[in-house]
Amino acid sequence: PPGGPAPTAPCPASGAWHPGRGAGNRRFAELGPRTLESGAELPEVTLAYETWGELAPDRSNVVLVLHALTGDSHVLGAQDASHPSAGWWEDLIGPGRPIDTARWCVIAPNVLGGCQGSTGPSSPAPDGAPYGSRFPSLTVRDQVEAERALCDALGIKRLALVIGGSMGGMRAVEWAASHPERVERLAVIATSARASADQIAWNSVQIAAIRDDPGFAGGDYYDLPAGEGPHRGLGTARRVAHTTYRTAAELEARFSNLPQDGEDPLGAQGRHQVTSYLDHHAAKLCRRFDANSYLVLAHAMNTHDVGRGRGGTAAALATVRARTLVVAIDSDRLFPPDLVAEMATHVPGATWRLASSPIGHDAFLLAHPGMREWIGDLLAG
Repeated sequence: PPGGPAPTAPCPASGAWHPGRGAGNRRFAELGPRTLESGAELPEVTLAYETWGELAPDRSNVVLVLHALTGDSHVLGAQDASHPSAGWWEDLIGPGRPIDTARWCVIAPNVLGGCQGSTGPSSPAPDGAPYGSRFPSLTVRDQVEAERALCDALGIKRLALVIGGSMGGMRAVEWAASHPERVERLAVIATSARASADQIAWNSVQIAAIRDDPGFAGGDYYDLPAGEGPHRGLGTARRVAHTTYRTAAELEARFSNLPQDGEDPLGAQGRHQVTSYLDHHAAKLCRRFDANSYLVLAHAMNTHDVGRGRGGTAAALATVRARTLVVAIDSDRLFPPDLVAEMATHVPGATWRLASSPIGHDAFLLAHPGMREWIGDLLAG
């Protein structure tokens, strides 16, 4: 990042990463075969990741940052020729910020099943062709186990902080329940310990939009000519999702029922401003994200349940040993405060905070004075 320390690789000299591949400062850990919760096996797994800051000699200063559904490992850094977007959490991470890279070594992996360098449906299978429809279903627990294997490969046995929002928060709480002895601090923001019926419903609509696109071709569309894949279905999924990330009040305040400049909705061809806004976000995602990865990750979110096989949600959360911060957003309609509060109720000694924002769920990505203070306090303790 401008003005900050250069990324350093905290991995051992065993060659677990390969510099110079992919966008930004990505490194790639080869983790070998992985057996999934379903019993299926991925014969070779790679996780992409980025790092910032210096690793302490005793490896005690690692912060693991986990991204949301369509995010990636690029938490920090400028938008330039090496990466198509700027860092997505620069308000919280970097020199002089709450997660200060002058003190902490930050590691941000790209999720298993994604399409930004980690093994996913667009990756080559052993026969050399993309997995496509052959890629197995994943759970949040599978994704956490791959991240645990990454930490093992890097020689990191204990994490000073695991932090994530939305889907990243699902993985963060699963980390603390699956490996309580390895997580010293936990910060879960705008997320939950299990998927709700409402979340599953919205995700199911998005999944159907992609699968019903003729260009989806049953998931094996990678050899189709450019422009013939499932971009229409993926765009519709993004429109639906983005509507749930914001509030009705915010959309009304920004757009009301105004027409897009130079367009007349009465003519059936023109759009409203809010329609143009959703079209923009749909097109933006289609240029950088794989539809099959979207399906795999949405399914993982739908099956998220930290209490599965552990006696229920309350029993699983009671095993968490980390010093825990739970943050909800008062206007979040996708992860409403009552659902988020379940974690604060059952994690021993958890600190509960309610952030006020008119934006809704997406507020976890944006500047918020309370968030900076609460995370700073968590790390200071």
